[in-house]
Amino acid sequence: MSDSPVWQHDAVRLAELIRDRVLSSRGVVQAHLDRIAEVNPAVNAITAVLAESALAAADRVDAALAAGRPVGPLGGVPFTVKDNIDVAGEPTTDGSPLFRDRRAPGDAPAVAHLRAAGAIPLARTNMPDFGMRWHTDNDLHGPTINPWDRTRTPYGSSGGEAVALATGASPLGLGNDYGGSIRLPAAAAGVVGLRPTQGRVASASGTIPVPPPISLQLFAVDGPMARRVGDVAAAYEALCAPDARDPQWVPAPPRLPLPDRITVTVVADPGGMGVDPAVAAAVRRAADALADAGVDIVERQPPELMAAAELWRTLSTADVEGLLDGVMRKHASAGGLTYLEQSITHVPRLDLAGFLDALGRRHAIASAWSQFTAETHAILGPVSTRLTPRLPFDLAGPANADQLWLAHRLLVAVNLLGLPALSVPAGPTPDGQPCGVQIVAGRYHEALCLHLGAIVERAGGSPTPIEPAR
Repeated sequence: MSDSPVWQHDAVRLAELIRDRVLSSRGVVQAHLDRIAEVNPAVNAITAVLAESALAAADRVDAALAAGRPVGPLGGVPFTVKDNIDVAGEPTTDGSPLFRDRRAPGDAPAVAHLRAAGAIPLARTNMPDFGMRWHTDNDLHGPTINPWDRTRTPYGSSGGEAVALATGASPLGLGNDYGGSIRLPAAAAGVVGLRPTQGRVASASGTIPVPPPISLQLFAVDGPMARRVGDVAAAYEALCAPDARDPQWVPAPPRLPLPDRITVTVVADPGGMGVDPAVAAAVRRAADALADAGVDIVERQPPELMAAAELWRTLSTADVEGLLDGVMRKHASAGGLTYLEQSITHVPRLDLAGFLDALGRRHAIASAWSQFTAETHAILGPVSTRLTPRLPFDLAGPANADQLWLAHRLLVAVNLLGLPALSVPAGPTPDGQPCGVQIVAGRYHEALCLHLGAIVERAGGSPTPIEPAR
């Protein structure tokens, strides 16, 4: 074992050290509690610390190991949980004062599955109120700070989770992704995030008494985040377990066989709408790493990319309008409400016939992408076509909101189609900021995303964990 502080170790390595009894689980949990106390005042990523229950769970792991009993592949490793995912007995706040006392009667499936693998809930992480903003800020806990540059956004909505990982406050975490909410913060923080296939990871809530809107059923999924691809892969394996509360869960094997010869389509400028040169350079670096590893590289636009992105925006706006009228105008933060109202200003409104037609078009586009990924296996492109922007990047009016959405066109197209995608660091920008790329594959081919992501990571990953910028 090196002399590095415990909080600098990755999740899989911590599991090995605990299993071999080089470290105790209590010691690992305490080291991360100490790190939270050290860095969280500077970044505000953690909203609640579960110290008592985490230390008690760690003692149970240590006792099991001392008795020679198995503790699971992630035995004794702490993990953090976004504030809209249920942890039994703890508030699920959604980042809103409205829900500060809404306690979960039980674990969400993702939390239950990581517990079953031996991992230990350590703390809750920050998010925009109701998860409806691409920046992490709310009236309950305030803003999360980008640890690389305090003037830039950490993105959202899993911004607290990404920052906790980047600063060593946590080795492993859970977020969710409705419009890039795992992949964008991961890219901004220099960490790794996996958006699984729709239906791959079971999802359910004991704190929301009504069924989720149709766009959430189609676009949103819980997924793992960490500093390294290997840690995300280990958590993903645990998260694929069934849960009867989710009728959409699919009993597909966690790892489908890789193709004998892998072909990846590279698209540095999705849709030909323009891309920052530093972002394009990151995509090229990742493509070169894959080519050096024997992957066949082709350059080609995915089918109907802009139609897919626009359809995501149209369908999601239809649900957001209902949320605005029902909850947000009464209870949202000023920033969240401003952002949402600016974002839907130019979006066509849908009646019932229009909504049904949009769902039909989604099916046709999904068919075209299914055929495309059968031919070329995976797509490599930017998470966003712009560099991580400075604040207040998303509150500058409807025209700016339109440009922000266009920068995320490949990101949201993936959500519309329910595909798996991995955000992985691809080296720094000229001014030293992290820059992530995403690897998109066909349905249930997360193993391919992770395989390719590990190649990109080896060539130019991120130096996280880091000390927060002061």
